[in-house]
Amino acid sequence: MTFCSHLDTIDHDVVPDAAPGCEDCLPIGATWVHLRACQACGHIGCCDSSPNRHATAHHRTTAHPIVRSYEPGEEWFHCYPDELTFELQNAPTAPSHA
Repeated sequence: MTFCSHLDTIDHDVVPDAAPGCEDCLPIGATWVHLRACQACGHIGCCDSSPNRHATAHHRTTAHPIVRSYEPGEEWFHCYPDELTFELQNAPTAPSHA
């Protein structure tokens, strides 16, 4: 069975940053497809389907391993080092953008 070896890095009290979109795209006027929330610090970045892939860039810069979907109705997490997407039983409902 494959599992995430970085679950201890999830801060269940992390509050996503209040930006109304990708924090890195907004200042440069770029667009994004979907948003991801860093589970270590709350940084909101765009997904790998977006032109700038800021969520992955944030991981590479900070080594924060896990993001969570920041899309309405999506509850999944992704661990970059383990290359694993998963859901957690009993996790609090995922916050999302409006």
